[in-house]
Amino acid sequence: MRFVGANSREAMRQVRAALGDEALILANRHTEQGVEILAMAESSAPSQPTEAARQETPPAAPEPASPVALESSNPAHAFEAMSARLLEEMRDMRALLSRERSQPEPGGTVSDQLIKLMLESGFSQTLAEEVVSALPEELALRDGVEDQVMAWLARQLVKRLPGLGDEAAFMDRQGIVALIGPTGVGKTTTTAKLAARYVMRHGTRPVALVTTDSFRIGAHEQLRIYSRLLDVPMYALNADQPVSDLLERMKGKSWVIIDTVGMSQRDHRVIEQVGHLRGGDDSVRLVLLLNAASQPETLEEVVIRYRQAAQAAGGELRDCIITKQDEAGRLAPVLDIVMRHGLRLLFVSHGQRVPEDMALAEPSALVEQCLANRIPLPGSLPRVAPMEAAGRTSGTLLGQGRRLAAVLEALRQRLPAFEGLESVWNLLGLPVSTQQQRLEALLANHPRSGQAAGMLWSERRRVPGESWAMPDVALSAEGTWLALPLLQHRQVAGQQARLEAVLQQQGVAAHLIHGLPDSEAGEWLEGQALTWCSQVRGSLRVEHAGERQSLAALSAVSETTGEVRCRFRGAPARLVLSTLPVGIHYKGSRRDQPGLDTRAWFGELYDAESGKSLGRRYWVTPARLGREPESLLLALLQSDAMPQLARRAWQRFDPTEIGEVRADVRLLMASGLAAVAAHLDLGEDEAAMDIRAELLGLGTGKKRRRDVALLEALIQLFQVRDAIRRLGLGERETG
Repeated sequence: MRFVGANSREAMRQVRAALGDEALILANRHTEQGVEILAMAESSAPSQPTEAARQETPPAAPEPASPVALESSNPAHAFEAMSARLLEEMRDMRALLSRERSQPEPGGTVSDQLIKLMLESGFSQTLAEEVVSALPEELALRDGVEDQVMAWLARQLVKRLPGLGDEAAFMDRQGIVALIGPTGVGKTTTTAKLAARYVMRHGTRPVALVTTDSFRIGAHEQLRIYSRLLDVPMYALNADQPVSDLLERMKGKSWVIIDTVGMSQRDHRVIEQVGHLRGGDDSVRLVLLLNAASQPETLEEVVIRYRQAAQAAGGELRDCIITKQDEAGRLAPVLDIVMRHGLRLLFVSHGQRVPEDMALAEPSALVEQCLANRIPLPGSLPRVAPMEAAGRTSGTLLGQGRRLAAVLEALRQRLPAFEGLESVWNLLGLPVSTQQQRLEALLANHPRSGQAAGMLWSERRRVPGESWAMPDVALSAEGTWLALPLLQHRQVAGQQARLEAVLQQQGVAAHLIHGLPDSEAGEWLEGQALTWCSQVRGSLRVEHAGERQSLAALSAVSETTGEVRCRFRGAPARLVLSTLPVGIHYKGSRRDQPGLDTRAWFGELYDAESGKSLGRRYWVTPARLGREPESLLLALLQSDAMPQLARRAWQRFDPTEIGEVRADVRLLMASGLAAVAAHLDLGEDEAAMDIRAELLGLGTGKKRRRDVALLEALIQLFQVRDAIRRLGLGERETG
């Protein structure tokens, strides 16, 4: 079937409406009418026509037809017509696919165009496919590489290019720095530039220069000239002499820079050279210099061989400096190497002047420069299969570990108490008695002072089908759910007592409640003038116009306030709101006694794409909050999915598979991941979109609700994290 829409999103909406989410996209192209998509239902693949249908037969001699023959000829003619139509469709399909291949732009997908753009900038196919594999669905359906898509690409590249951020992080750390790299990469000049920058910050007294280059004619003299200009001492060391031999002579020097002899990465003596640098008790920070003008293949070999040499010598090579930027046609090839190998880029050197021609690496500016310097590629767009790209890793286990570590760090920065959730997960595999002791210590200070500004109070009954109740979830001042929930059985009894306790301990002034607060809690909330919102049933009877009626009956006379776009149970939805002032009288109170002065809210939910009704919701808020408590209503509405997400995670954490685990540890893991998945599903900012794309790239490829897919991806994230840690490839501090 053909579908034509004004843009890709509109055409895809038509496909889903007609064929469902499992439709197969055969081709797409841009036409004068918009975007044309050729699609078919997954279960409706046509069978092969029979040989008789494929072959043309000569017309038979005319003769009178009997009634029986006429009856049998009708189905035959219908079959022939259907076969002819099918053949015509197949010919059109082939022609459409042929045009798609011959017209890469703008007919290619956003992923195809991004890969081509990166290749034109000088990045490798490997890095391009790795980056584009995490393209969010929201951007993949755009008409082309728009500004938002380019901003996303720049963010992904910047994330893969760690830098110092602050020069003081490098210059104020005392010790020995050794510059290593092949011959001619610019080690001597860079040594002088670094020394000059250090002298400008700390003076000449703490600095010393060392050279091990006794092979090049005049190498010592070149560095000696720099040492005289900077007024710092210089020492010579043979290439086969350990650095410890000089330490006694350099006492009082807190910053020593070693200019090593240049060696080809293929020289077997590289390992010996790095080994001599590792001599002595003082640690030596190795910094690899990379020539921006070198061929990508050469740079790749340099990084691999020098890292192997550092590892063989018992050291580690994590930092680099790019040299000779002014001699390179493009910067992307060397940045590609730095990104794929997870090196930290300290400085970029671009000339011979000391120290002017070296600057602190600024990842965002460097990436912007790369993307602006493109050389058009001949031929069609390179393609990457969507399902293949979705499961693509960075190529090495270490690279995958760095990528997962970046996702975990992003979650820590975004979600309050995420480190607490990690600590609960870390209890797996420990004896049950140890689990209890550590859990008690962990929860004793949770939430931390000032961390919670609101509370989402779950229902005080068991989740259907389970023996446990959904824990309560605290909210930060920004409205973000804390990743580590609060178990119900650890809290004081009585609704009013719980409300008062969190006010005294945390200063919590906003409460989201499932069900109407009881009379004592309601009076206390109003007495304290706190913010609260209750999600209630339509059968709740309230006072309006002197009569007691159910909320469901009153919805017909409520005043519409507008429409809100939201997400409901993992899918986009529209919420049409209306409101009505009502009074609430508790059971047992006299009719003449004043009740709670409140406002009822009515919500009609519709699917954002199909318009199908998804149900109704009812809320009650204090009248003093006025007519704009939308954020409270949405927070309660969008928490609907959390109990079922927690139930799904609980079932995944079967003790027969993960080992013996306390029930409260298991529940905290399940409900915490549910809160994180729900939060990420709802996030509309760029950071949330990026984290979603990275997580969904870890999934199994099965079609699921987005919040469910995020939950499964989070579980897999923690499992892979544990596996990498067991292999000794986990996260490391970067000082």
